[in-house]
Amino acid sequence: MANVPIALQLYTVRDDIERDLAGTLRKVAEIGYAGVEFAGFGEWEAAELKPLLAEVQLEIAGGHVPIDQLEKELDRVIQFTLELGNPYIVCPWIPEERRKDKADWLAIVRLFNSVGEKCAENGLTFCYHNHSFEFVKFGDTYVLDLLFAATKPELVKAELDTYWIKHGGADPVEYLKCYAGRCPLVHLKDMADDEERSFAEVGEGILDWDAIFEAAEAGGADWYIVEQDTCPGSPIESARLSFENLKKWGKV
Repeated sequence: MANVPIALQLYTVRDDIERDLAGTLRKVAEIGYAGVEFAGFGEWEAAELKPLLAEVQLEIAGGHVPIDQLEKELDRVIQFTLELGNPYIVCPWIPEERRKDKADWLAIVRLFNSVGEKCAENGLTFCYHNHSFEFVKFGDTYVLDLLFAATKPELVKAELDTYWIKHGGADPVEYLKCYAGRCPLVHLKDMADDEERSFAEVGEGILDWDAIFEAAEAGGADWYIVEQDTCPGSPIESARLSFENLKKWGKV
Protein backbone atom coordinates (compact mmCIF):
# COMPACT_ATOMS: atom_id res chain seq x y z
CA MET A 1 0.00 0.00 0.00
CA ALA A 2 1.31 3.45 -0.90
CA ASN A 3 2.57 5.54 1.97
CA VAL A 4 0.23 8.17 3.38
CA PRO A 5 1.96 11.58 3.28
CA ILE A 6 2.98 13.01 6.63
CA ALA A 7 2.30 16.56 7.81
CA LEU A 8 3.06 18.42 11.02
CA GLN A 9 0.30 20.15 12.97
CA LEU A 10 1.85 23.56 13.57
CA TYR A 11 0.40 23.78 17.08
CA THR A 12 3.40 21.60 17.97
CA VAL A 13 5.78 24.47 17.11
CA ARG A 14 3.43 27.35 17.90
CA ASP A 15 5.98 29.43 19.82
CA ASP A 16 8.55 29.05 17.03
CA ILE A 17 5.89 30.04 14.48
CA GLU A 18 5.11 33.21 16.44
CA ARG A 19 8.77 34.20 16.39
CA ASP A 20 9.62 33.18 12.83
CA LEU A 21 6.99 31.70 10.53
CA ALA A 22 9.17 31.35 7.43
CA GLY A 23 12.17 29.98 9.29
CA THR A 24 10.09 27.44 11.17
CA LEU A 25 8.38 26.22 7.99
CA ARG A 26 11.82 25.75 6.42
CA LYS A 27 12.93 23.64 9.38
CA VAL A 28 9.77 21.52 9.12
CA ALA A 29 10.44 20.97 5.41
CA GLU A 30 14.11 20.18 6.04
CA ILE A 31 13.12 17.43 8.50
CA GLY A 32 11.21 15.84 5.63
CA TYR A 33 7.56 16.57 6.32
CA ALA A 34 5.44 16.72 3.18
CA GLY A 35 2.94 19.19 4.56
CA VAL A 36 1.61 21.20 7.46
CA GLU A 37 -1.73 21.69 9.14
CA PHE A 38 -2.40 25.14 10.56
CA ALA A 39 -3.78 25.58 14.08
CA GLY A 40 -5.58 28.77 13.09
CA PHE A 41 -4.36 31.53 10.81
CA GLY A 42 -4.20 34.61 13.05
CA GLU A 43 -3.53 37.75 11.05
CA TRP A 44 -1.85 35.95 8.14
CA GLU A 45 -3.31 36.43 4.69
CA ALA A 46 -3.68 33.63 2.17
CA ALA A 47 -1.75 35.73 -0.31
CA GLU A 48 1.36 35.64 1.90
CA LEU A 49 1.05 32.04 3.09
CA LYS A 50 0.53 30.37 -0.28
CA PRO A 51 3.80 31.53 -1.91
CA LEU A 52 5.72 30.84 1.30
CA LEU A 53 4.48 27.24 1.39
CA ALA A 54 5.35 26.86 -2.29
CA GLU A 55 8.85 28.24 -1.67
CA VAL A 56 9.61 25.70 1.08
CA GLN A 57 7.77 22.94 -0.83
CA LEU A 58 5.20 22.12 1.83
CA GLU A 59 1.64 21.15 1.00
CA ILE A 60 -1.25 22.22 3.19
CA ALA A 61 -3.00 19.33 4.88
CA GLY A 62 -5.76 21.30 6.56
CA GLY A 63 -6.53 24.24 8.78
CA HIS A 64 -8.19 24.42 12.19
CA VAL A 65 -10.93 27.06 12.41
CA PRO A 66 -12.70 27.95 15.70
CA ILE A 67 -16.38 27.11 15.89
CA ASP A 68 -17.43 30.73 16.33
CA GLN A 69 -15.80 31.63 13.00
CA LEU A 70 -17.54 28.71 11.32
CA GLU A 71 -20.82 29.94 12.74
CA LYS A 72 -20.45 33.67 12.08
CA GLU A 73 -17.89 34.08 9.28
CA LEU A 74 -18.21 30.96 7.16
CA ASP A 75 -18.22 32.75 3.80
CA ARG A 76 -14.98 34.55 4.68
CA VAL A 77 -13.43 31.31 5.99
CA ILE A 78 -14.31 29.48 2.78
CA GLN A 79 -12.93 32.26 0.59
CA PHE A 80 -9.66 32.29 2.57
CA THR A 81 -9.45 28.49 2.35
CA LEU A 82 -9.98 28.49 -1.40
CA GLU A 83 -7.38 31.23 -1.92
CA LEU A 84 -4.87 29.25 0.12
CA GLY A 85 -5.57 26.02 -1.78
CA ASN A 86 -6.44 24.18 1.43
CA PRO A 87 -8.79 21.23 0.90
CA TYR A 88 -9.78 20.71 4.56
CA ILE A 89 -11.56 22.94 7.09
CA VAL A 90 -11.39 21.39 10.56
CA CYS A 91 -13.30 22.33 13.71
CA PRO A 92 -10.77 21.56 16.46
CA TRP A 93 -12.69 22.20 19.69
CA ILE A 94 -16.09 22.74 21.28
CA PRO A 95 -15.99 25.26 24.18
CA GLU A 96 -17.20 23.82 27.46
CA GLU A 97 -20.19 26.15 27.66
CA ARG A 98 -21.46 24.76 24.36
CA ARG A 99 -21.38 21.06 25.36
CA LYS A 100 -23.13 20.80 28.69
CA ASP A 101 -25.93 18.43 27.68
CA LYS A 102 -27.40 16.42 24.82
CA ALA A 103 -29.37 19.41 23.53
CA ASP A 104 -26.10 21.34 23.15
CA TRP A 105 -24.61 18.51 21.11
CA LEU A 106 -27.68 18.27 18.89
CA ALA A 107 -27.28 21.99 18.19
CA ILE A 108 -23.67 21.26 17.20
CA VAL A 109 -24.94 18.52 14.88
CA ARG A 110 -27.22 20.99 13.10
CA LEU A 111 -24.40 23.51 12.77
CA PHE A 112 -21.95 20.91 11.46
CA ASN A 113 -24.38 19.63 8.84
CA SER A 114 -24.90 23.21 7.66
CA VAL A 115 -21.16 24.01 7.61
CA GLY A 116 -20.38 20.72 5.87
CA GLU A 117 -22.96 21.39 3.19
CA LYS A 118 -21.57 24.85 2.45
CA CYS A 119 -18.03 23.46 2.35
CA ALA A 120 -19.04 20.67 -0.03
CA GLU A 121 -20.74 23.18 -2.33
CA ASN A 122 -17.34 24.86 -2.64
CA GLY A 123 -15.36 21.66 -3.18
CA LEU A 124 -14.00 21.57 0.39
CA THR A 125 -14.09 18.87 3.05
CA PHE A 126 -15.25 19.65 6.60
CA CYS A 127 -13.87 17.59 9.50
CA TYR A 128 -14.21 17.46 13.27
CA HIS A 129 -11.16 16.85 15.48
CA ASN A 130 -11.86 15.05 18.74
CA HIS A 131 -10.42 15.39 22.22
CA SER A 132 -11.39 13.15 25.15
CA PHE A 133 -14.38 15.16 26.40
CA GLU A 134 -16.49 13.41 23.72
CA PHE A 135 -15.99 10.12 25.60
CA VAL A 136 -18.86 10.67 27.97
CA LYS A 137 -22.11 8.84 27.36
CA PHE A 138 -25.71 9.80 26.84
CA GLY A 139 -27.37 6.50 27.60
CA ASP A 140 -25.10 3.84 26.10
CA THR A 141 -23.60 6.05 23.41
CA TYR A 142 -20.43 8.11 23.50
CA VAL A 143 -20.93 11.72 22.46
CA LEU A 144 -18.44 11.24 19.62
CA ASP A 145 -20.56 8.45 18.18
CA LEU A 146 -23.74 10.44 18.65
CA LEU A 147 -22.14 13.33 16.78
CA PHE A 148 -21.05 11.23 13.82
CA ALA A 149 -24.28 9.20 13.74
CA ALA A 150 -26.40 12.36 13.58
CA THR A 151 -24.30 14.23 11.03
CA LYS A 152 -24.27 13.32 7.35
CA PRO A 153 -21.24 11.18 6.46
CA GLU A 154 -20.82 12.90 3.10
CA LEU A 155 -20.73 16.34 4.78
CA VAL A 156 -18.97 15.85 8.13
CA LYS A 157 -15.75 13.82 8.21
CA ALA A 158 -13.48 12.83 11.11
CA GLU A 159 -10.00 13.93 12.05
CA LEU A 160 -9.41 11.26 14.68
CA ASP A 161 -6.70 11.96 17.26
CA THR A 162 -5.04 8.78 18.50
CA TYR A 163 -3.90 10.19 21.85
CA TRP A 164 -7.24 11.70 22.81
CA ILE A 165 -9.15 8.53 21.94
CA LYS A 166 -6.83 6.57 24.23
CA HIS A 167 -7.09 9.30 26.88
CA GLY A 168 -10.88 8.99 26.71
CA GLY A 169 -10.66 5.29 27.52
CA ALA A 170 -11.32 3.94 24.03
CA ASP A 171 -9.20 2.17 21.41
CA PRO A 172 -7.82 4.28 18.53
CA VAL A 173 -7.62 1.23 16.28
CA GLU A 174 -11.28 0.36 16.76
CA TYR A 175 -12.32 3.96 16.07
CA LEU A 176 -10.30 4.07 12.88
CA LYS A 177 -12.02 0.85 11.80
CA CYS A 178 -15.44 2.18 12.83
CA TYR A 179 -15.02 5.35 10.76
CA ALA A 180 -13.24 3.79 7.80
CA GLY A 181 -13.95 5.83 4.71
CA ARG A 182 -14.88 8.84 6.84
CA CYS A 183 -11.49 9.75 8.33
CA PRO A 184 -9.25 11.45 5.73
CA LEU A 185 -7.03 13.07 8.39
CA VAL A 186 -5.43 11.15 11.27
CA HIS A 187 -3.61 12.88 14.10
CA LEU A 188 -0.63 10.79 15.15
CA LYS A 189 -0.02 11.53 18.81
CA ASP A 190 1.55 9.18 21.35
CA MET A 191 1.01 8.74 25.09
CA ALA A 192 3.88 8.30 27.51
CA ASP A 193 3.94 5.36 29.90
CA ASP A 194 3.63 7.52 33.00
CA GLU A 195 1.02 8.37 35.61
CA GLU A 196 0.20 11.71 33.97
CA ARG A 197 -0.38 10.13 30.54
CA SER A 198 1.94 12.78 29.12
CA PHE A 199 2.21 13.59 25.44
CA ALA A 200 5.06 11.74 23.74
CA GLU A 201 6.81 11.73 20.40
CA VAL A 202 5.30 9.22 17.96
CA GLY A 203 6.93 5.89 18.70
CA GLU A 204 8.14 6.84 22.17
CA GLY A 205 4.95 5.91 24.02
CA ILE A 206 2.46 3.10 24.46
CA LEU A 207 0.20 3.26 21.40
CA ASP A 208 0.08 0.30 18.99
CA TRP A 209 1.32 2.01 15.85
CA ASP A 210 1.38 -1.03 13.57
CA ALA A 211 -2.32 -1.60 14.20
CA ILE A 212 -3.10 2.13 13.91
CA PHE A 213 -1.39 2.37 10.53
CA GLU A 214 -3.10 -0.76 9.25
CA ALA A 215 -6.55 0.53 10.23
CA ALA A 216 -5.95 4.08 8.99
CA GLU A 217 -4.69 2.95 5.61
CA ALA A 218 -7.41 0.35 5.16
CA GLY A 219 -9.87 3.16 5.90
CA GLY A 220 -8.48 5.44 3.20
CA ALA A 221 -6.55 8.04 5.20
CA ASP A 222 -5.26 10.90 3.02
CA TRP A 223 -2.84 12.43 5.55
CA TYR A 224 -1.04 11.46 8.73
CA ILE A 225 -0.59 14.58 10.85
CA VAL A 226 1.95 14.50 13.68
CA GLU A 227 1.05 16.61 16.70
CA GLN A 228 2.51 16.96 20.18
CA ASP A 229 0.69 19.40 22.43
CA THR A 230 3.59 19.81 24.86
CA CYS A 231 7.19 18.71 24.42
CA PRO A 232 9.90 17.99 27.02
CA GLY A 233 12.43 20.18 25.21
CA SER A 234 12.62 21.81 21.80
CA PRO A 235 9.32 21.28 19.92
CA ILE A 236 11.10 21.15 16.56
CA GLU A 237 13.35 18.39 17.90
CA SER A 238 10.29 16.47 19.13
CA ALA A 239 8.81 16.85 15.64
CA ARG A 240 12.09 15.55 14.22
CA LEU A 241 12.11 12.48 16.51
CA SER A 242 8.52 11.60 15.56
CA PHE A 243 9.42 11.89 11.87
CA GLU A 244 12.57 9.80 12.27
CA ASN A 245 10.56 7.04 13.97
CA LEU A 246 8.03 7.11 11.14
CA LYS A 247 10.89 6.92 8.67
CA LYS A 248 12.43 4.00 10.54
CA TRP A 249 9.11 2.15 10.23
CA GLY A 250 9.02 2.74 6.48
CA LYS A 251 6.15 5.25 6.59
CA VAL A 252 8.20 7.86 4.69
